[in-house]
Amino acid sequence: MNYAYRFEQILTVREQEKNETEQAYKESVQAFEEVATSLYELLRKKESLIAYQTERLKTGSTIDEIHQNARFLDSLEKMVDTVQQKVTQARAKMQWYEERLLEKNLEVRKYEKMKERDFEQFQQEQHRLEAIFLDELSTLTFNKKEIR
Repeated sequence: MNYAYRFEQILTVREQEKNETEQAYKESVQAFEEVATSLYELLRKKESLIAYQTERLKTGSTIDEIHQNARFLDSLEKMVDTVQQKVTQARAKMQWYEERLLEKNLEVRKYEKMKERDFEQFQQEQHRLEAIFLDELSTLTFNKKEIR
């Protein structure tokens, strides 16, 4: 007799859901890394601009140059704020997918554990039936020998 797990289709669906969630999680991690990298680049650019401004102020610069650098610094700060919000959103999305992935992993593991237990019960029942069959066979063989 072949073993057939009664929840096999459910397990398959749960595994597919887990795989889809895992893929979405990987994509969200990648998106987070991209946004975080762009934030890092902007912060480095801002730091370089501040260092450049400080150096130019020491050596002397025109008022127009100071105003231009200040406007550029303001626009960089606005971009940094915008990208920081995107990083926060990407992090929240990544964490949400991570939680969903953990839930899906637990769910799949639960069904796999149930399958293991069910298979063990199936094997025990098979052994029991085999023992009964062997007992009957040995009884029949014994009776045949007695009749002769």
